[in-house]
Amino acid sequence: MPPLPSFHWPGRSGEPRDPAKMPVHHGRIVDCAVYVEGVRLFEHSSYKNALAEVRERHEGFVWLGLLEPGKELMADIAQTFGLHELAVEDAVKAQQRPKLERYDDILFLVLRTVRYVEHELSTVSEIVDTGEIMVFAGPDFVISVRHGEHTELSGVRKDLEADPRQLALGPGAVLHAVADRVVDSYVEVTAAIEEDVDAIEEAVFTPANKLQIDAIYQLKREVVELRRAVKPLGMPLQVLTHDTTLPLPKEIRRYLRDVTDHHTAVTEQIIDFNESLSALINAALAKVSIQQNTDMRKISAYAAMAAVPTMIAGVYGMNFEHMPELSWTYGYPIVIAVMVGLCALLYANFHRNNWL
Repeated sequence: MPPLPSFHWPGRSGEPRDPAKMPVHHGRIVDCAVYVEGVRLFEHSSYKNALAEVRERHEGFVWLGLLEPGKELMADIAQTFGLHELAVEDAVKAQQRPKLERYDDILFLVLRTVRYVEHELSTVSEIVDTGEIMVFAGPDFVISVRHGEHTELSGVRKDLEADPRQLALGPGAVLHAVADRVVDSYVEVTAAIEEDVDAIEEAVFTPANKLQIDAIYQLKREVVELRRAVKPLGMPLQVLTHDTTLPLPKEIRRYLRDVTDHHTAVTEQIIDFNESLSALINAALAKVSIQQNTDMRKISAYAAMAAVPTMIAGVYGMNFEHMPELSWTYGYPIVIAVMVGLCALLYANFHRNNWL
């Protein structure tokens, strides 16, 4: 690769800077850089100057990273890069379903991000935390907008900068890298949830285990939320992979096929989780029902044994003056012996029939 020409901003020196020493952007701008032939030109200023430099050179592209931008910032960015107002509104408000939209030669991709939250199996707590990433991909720029504290893109940028050949494919390479990172996070979260499902399954079918059924309902609710975040992305990925009219290099579409395959596998796994948890809920309810029936049989057995002495004591507690055996010396011990004997006989019978 021939050496890149020196990169000068108006009023700036042309010497490259250490990225760690670059000035911190104000507002919600995380990073802004110009890439030519896959190499980052560290000397940069605002996104307006960066875009002007790229269009003056007629090569390279600008990668602008944003974190939860406000309306004023996005309005200025939209005017600078020529973004459609509907897509800009979605980028500010967030809470969008995964989707892909095309505005002339600009692609707008929305992805839902997920993060697994550590928790105790027997407690009811949040398990899956969600966020969003929007990507605007134009001919000479790519803008990534992140909502949420997880799934940072600094690692994606660093990995791409370490692979100039991939980054030289243009904004489509960034779009692919972001989608790949998000889908990889899906794989990580589903692997963690799979362990939770296995643990709950073991707890449900372990005798004398006191697992709270609320924990199963909570995990099922979180799996449903995960499915809502993951499943809708399937259609946009299919379009990006197979629609040859989109402004994406052929090589990028090949990479996106791998992302689509991973996404399909994750979606199928989440559906399996949902079905497994539904079966576990039914099993847990059946287990509770069986336990309740067992308890009722025990209660009924003890009530039957208590009825015998109650009946005999009730007869001799009626206080009639003329009753058999009232004046008999051995009447009391014989009545007690009869009570104990009948109760013992009932206990043996109930125990033989597994009621006690």
